Amino acid sequence: MTQTAPQRASARPQPVEVALVAGNLPFVIRTFLGMSVLGIGANVFGVVVVALVVAAMNATANRHQLTVILATTGGVVLLSVLVGVTAGVLVQRRTLRWLLRGESPSTADARRALRMPRDMSVIAAVLWFTGGIVISAVAGAVGEDATTTIGIAGGIVIAGLSSAGITYLLIRRVSGPIARLALASCPPETAPVLGVRWQLLLNWLLTSAAPVLGLVLILTAPSGKSHIVGASIVVAVVALVLGGASTALAARAIGEPLRGMVDVLHRVGAGDLDIIVPIEDAGEIGLVQAGFNDMVAGLRERDRVTDLFGRHVGSSVAQVALRSGVTLSGELRDVVAVFVDITDSMRRTRDTDPVEFVGMLNRFYEIVVDEVEGAGGLLNKFEGDAALCVFGAPVELIDAAAAALGAARRIRDRVFAMGEVEVGVGVAAGPVVAGQVGTRSRLEYTVIGDAVNEAARLTALSKEMRQHLLASADVIERLTGSEGEHWLPVGSVVLKGRDVPTDIWTA
Repeated sequence: MTQTAPQRASARPQPVEVALVAGNLPFVIRTFLGMSVLGIGANVFGVVVVALVVAAMNATANRHQLTVILATTGGVVLLSVLVGVTAGVLVQRRTLRWLLRGESPSTADARRALRMPRDMSVIAAVLWFTGGIVISAVAGAVGEDATTTIGIAGGIVIAGLSSAGITYLLIRRVSGPIARLALASCPPETAPVLGVRWQLLLNWLLTSAAPVLGLVLILTAPSGKSHIVGASIVVAVVALVLGGASTALAARAIGEPLRGMVDVLHRVGAGDLDIIVPIEDAGEIGLVQAGFNDMVAGLRERDRVTDLFGRHVGSSVAQVALRSGVTLSGELRDVVAVFVDITDSMRRTRDTDPVEFVGMLNRFYEIVVDEVEGAGGLLNKFEGDAALCVFGAPVELIDAAAAALGAARRIRDRVFAMGEVEVGVGVAAGPVVAGQVGTRSRLEYTVIGDAVNEAARLTALSKEMRQHLLASADVIERLTGSEGEHWLPVGSVVLKGRDVPTDIWTA
């Protein structure tokens, strides 16, 4: 079934009640303080690399030079922390605002919140590059040679790249609740420029390849420098820890949503369609989650249409018709018609309480529907206190006569056992025109032909003869199984509107 754009949009998760999730202050404080702490922690790796590079490149520096460079480095680190946290809060102040107010974000606010990991990592990289320029300039100003100054600058650049990479992954992990709230209001529509493959490659370059380049930088320091072996070992350990942590974070960011998708796919396979997957990613994984929600919404719509079709033509017939693709346009079919009518219903409407009468009708129809659908027939229509049932359309039956006669007997027996009403049942067979009739705004599947009229005449006759169940000889002649053992001939009668007698049977 093809969905229009508004239908597809409505299939996705609707914006959640933000106030219930993020309207309390502790949640917001924990989130932003957590990002600040993790951002500082991520930059500690870079500080360690820079300190080791400075130590390796400045073993021959005098006390004054070393004091100035280290003091400058410490001041830059402290200032970077303060500026970084402040800049992060300012950039994401609108995110903080709708979280604190418990409001659903606008599209612009949701996109801004989704940029939080990128914004924080960019701020970290800018601060590192700025600090690198300052520290290198100070090193040159206190008399360090060009080789030392370039080495320090290179080490700071490499440390900044690694810190930016790990900051992105950590902030992305911590800001997951905010991302889910934003994506609930603004689901992803298109794939990002940098997909999962390029994100993983960039992650490797920043958090694994960059520290290794720092190690190479230390090992290639001039021979006059010292502490190279010790600094190299520490940087190697930092590279291993940083690479492992970043790989674990990246794997978790991809693995958890995929495991969740596997679980919900199993639930859908088991028939549970009341599932909405929370969208947790603004990239390809988020598109998969949004697409899954669209798919499940389509399945729910299909089930709803199937249910409506089943109520229209009967559930068992609907299932067969949907599988075989039977057309519901006009066609000539050979069917067996069963007409069931309550005896003396007019008097009952006068003498019975309306609520009780409707309840009795519903119990009567429940028996009819159960037996007709159980035999593969179509309960074509209700006509007040009567029902027209058809066997052989819209789906053909191997032995429509046996199915119709068996259902007719069971309906009569169960209604008699119910003890509330008496019925007359007529069964006839013959060609009919079957198909959808009506107008563009109102259609009904029905059958029109002499077999239907004959079944109605036999029903009226059965109530007069107190036989309760009559079938024409044409139906009996079509039997191929053992159903005929239950039927006996009762004679011939000229039905209303006919010139020739009709042989009738009863059970």
